[in-house]
Amino acid sequence: MMRPSLLRTAAQHLRRRDYASAAAAAQPDRKVAILGAAGGIGQPLALLMKLNPLVSSLSLYDIAGTPGVAADVSHINTPALVKGFMADDQLAEALEGADVVIIPAGVPRKPGMTRDDLFKINAGIVKGLCTAIAKHCPNALVNMISNPVNSTVPIAAEVFKKAGTFDEKKLFGVTTLDVVRAKTFYAGKANVPVTGVNVPVVGGHAGVTILPLFSQATPASNALSHEDLKALTKRTQDGGTEVVEAKAGKGSATLSMAYAGAVFGDACLKGLNGVPDIVECSFVQSTVTELPFFASKVRLGKNGVEEVIGLGELSAFEKEGLESLKGELLSSIEKGIKFAQEC
Repeated sequence: MMRPSLLRTAAQHLRRRDYASAAAAAQPDRKVAILGAAGGIGQPLALLMKLNPLVSSLSLYDIAGTPGVAADVSHINTPALVKGFMADDQLAEALEGADVVIIPAGVPRKPGMTRDDLFKINAGIVKGLCTAIAKHCPNALVNMISNPVNSTVPIAAEVFKKAGTFDEKKLFGVTTLDVVRAKTFYAGKANVPVTGVNVPVVGGHAGVTILPLFSQATPASNALSHEDLKALTKRTQDGGTEVVEAKAGKGSATLSMAYAGAVFGDACLKGLNGVPDIVECSFVQSTVTELPFFASKVRLGKNGVEEVIGLGELSAFEKEGLESLKGELLSSIEKGIKFAQEC
């Protein structure tokens, strides 16, 4: 005979399950498309988005290998319906009706390769995908992961402008991995629980253009010296290289990037669904500085970006970092714009 305590536990579990099902049923249907879903970032990202209760339909697209990824992920017992699409002739169907499009497509970084080295290959891939987005789901929120983000976001903007579909509120460069790293590294050095840490990261998404604002970190710590903060900033900026070198030529930051992409995708879905006070850092069209695109905190809502939030008070070290990153970031932005306009 089952003990009363076990009966109570089972009943509580069933009530929680029923509540979760009712909550999911109350949410609007949301389609998420992942372009580059068979790649090193795309596969774990597909897994994480399949686990997201806000996703009703998960559309996985790549030039090859997608049917296998879709079949694998589709066996997970969560509500999202999964479909796999492969090659150019199925891209339209993959995108049709998408609310959020996440783009990790492209080649990964290899040892000795900078994000700028990726430009020639990934710029062309991004341009083609964004041309299709403009045609088949022009109102979708577009989350750009493909590197170099400092250039691929401006490329996407130019493609959408040419198609007459550009909405600056709906185009995001995903810089969440910089925030994830800054939180992790800060928590370790300050000896505070990482789950309660928040660190804004502004600027861009490559090397010195990444500027973590540790002076605004919460919880604040008086235990960190100026040298500690300099070292934390450098490690955050070099986080991608750290992973590339640790993998010894066999990959780049795929798992942590997939996690970061899933975090930002979830924030976009919550914003679309009207959840209040959803704030994340992202590389967007901006007037926070004189640069046309810039990463800072943004408030997300039913139309995408509801507010681009200013930088707040910076330390002297951060002010210096802000000025020193502007030249390189502007160069990357202009490179993307030039590519899109000339091709």
